[in-house]
Amino acid sequence: MNLPVPSIRQEQSDALAALCKAGGDPLRLNVLRALASDSFGVLELAQIFAIGQSGMSHHLKVLAQAGLVATRREGNAIFYRRALPDGLSLGGKLHAALLEEVDGLTLADDVQARIAQVQQRRAATSQDFFLRVEEKFRAQQDLIAGLPQYRESLLALLDKLSFEAGANALEVGPGDGEFLPELARRFTRVTALDNSPTMLDLARRVCEREGLANVNLQLADALSATDVEADCVVLNMVLHHFSAPAEALRQLANRVKPGGSLLVTELCSHDQSWAREACGDIWLGFEQDDLARWASAAGLAPGDSLYVGLRNGFQIQVRHFQRPAGDITIGKF
Repeated sequence: MNLPVPSIRQEQSDALAALCKAGGDPLRLNVLRALASDSFGVLELAQIFAIGQSGMSHHLKVLAQAGLVATRREGNAIFYRRALPDGLSLGGKLHAALLEEVDGLTLADDVQARIAQVQQRRAATSQDFFLRVEEKFRAQQDLIAGLPQYRESLLALLDKLSFEAGANALEVGPGDGEFLPELARRFTRVTALDNSPTMLDLARRVCEREGLANVNLQLADALSATDVEADCVVLNMVLHHFSAPAEALRQLANRVKPGGSLLVTELCSHDQSWAREACGDIWLGFEQDDLARWASAAGLAPGDSLYVGLRNGFQIQVRHFQRPAGDITIGKF
């Protein structure tokens, strides 16, 4: 008796073939490696890998058809990021294994240098904005999501964490400083880091007005300051100003003491491109899954999340991530 020979349906074999084809080109593998902790537009990727835009567009199309990259629109531009593998779907295990192998690759020095150039250009755009604004800052932020619109939600999440007496806090990018009084009332010591003298001066005025003797303001780049750790690290509407947000989140997670918390208030992904010029935003919000994935890669466990809808069509996500107790802070830099 002849047993039937198992067969693969045409659409299944086509999907697996597309995945294998997409992973069968050295340049495409390097693109996937570059997208490990950042997203880039087609023009940026063409610059990074020193090829023409049309050639890069072709490679990205192949990767997209195989489900290896996903896209999101940022104003008039489309940015590419790695798609997450689904282990339960056809090709999901192969997808995951491919990314695991890709992450073991080392990008060529000239490629890494051009990635740094792209990120520096993004950072310069954001820095230039904060050098040009002062009293207009709050009005411009209120166009999207000012502190009053999410303060109560953030405080509810913060107070639920019940930090021990003597705990300290770090706020990265305090803006005009209006959240510092809340932190000063809840923590023994508060450090505020900002790389903009203009913004730090606004925060200093708040500290003087409120008599916040336990707040230490530092003019410093939060990613290069090496001597600050805290029980609670707070980022309020800051992450979308970093040129490489996933890497920034990884480095800032190293500021969290074992058992401590990282609180991130951010916009959900939106398509209001005017926010770039009006508010100095590099990124138009973030997908909830992206923040969770980046935090997990940084060694943080997800906690509670709150979502605040705004009348102007934006939505705010208030996220809590925790470093496990007994975890060792890594990556001193």
